[in-house]
Amino acid sequence: MSLIPKKGTVYVVDDDEAVRDSLQWLLEGKDYRVKCFDSAESFLSRFDPREVACLIADIRMDGMSGLELQDRLLERRSPLPIVFITGHGDVPMAVNTMKKGAMDFIEKPFKEEELVSLVERMLEQARSLFAQQQEAASRDALLSRLTTREAQVLDRIVAGRLNKQIADDLGISIKTVEAHRANIMEKLNANTVADLLKIALGAQAKT
Repeated sequence: MSLIPKKGTVYVVDDDEAVRDSLQWLLEGKDYRVKCFDSAESFLSRFDPREVACLIADIRMDGMSGLELQDRLLERRSPLPIVFITGHGDVPMAVNTMKKGAMDFIEKPFKEEELVSLVERMLEQARSLFAQQQEAASRDALLSRLTTREAQVLDRIVAGRLNKQIADDLGISIKTVEAHRANIMEKLNANTVADLLKIALGAQAKT
């Protein structure tokens, strides 16, 4: 049996050692994997964007603040769900972080039940986003198998063009279009045109 908790990873970024220790004790007791950092800078240097995880960060820290950390993650297009720990006077600042995509904020002293509930919500979102990224990567891998001509034919199938119209568009015979369609279906593991559209439109929606 694996000794690694299965619920997910929680990053804690706070320059207060007592807060880090308290959060680690609480969350590990709930079977979460916890990684603590004493600064935003050290977190950014060791953060693994491929991990299914969430982030709890203090909004005010020496060096880079929680707000600046959020901006850095946004620049990296990181989907990491974030909740901020705030003091009473930081509430307007915390509201601003939510406008930028933070899931929530909690005021000190925070309630354990409230924090654990937020962590579970964040990890549910992280798992959903990870699944979407995996699905998109799988689609991209399939589409990369197409030749340039097959990709051109697929674009026109998606646009609703008939075989004769595709043949006219590309200056090829209808039989050649049919051959390309068969190859496309095989390479994309699609059994129906509906399957084909799901793969192609999913990739287009991602971009």
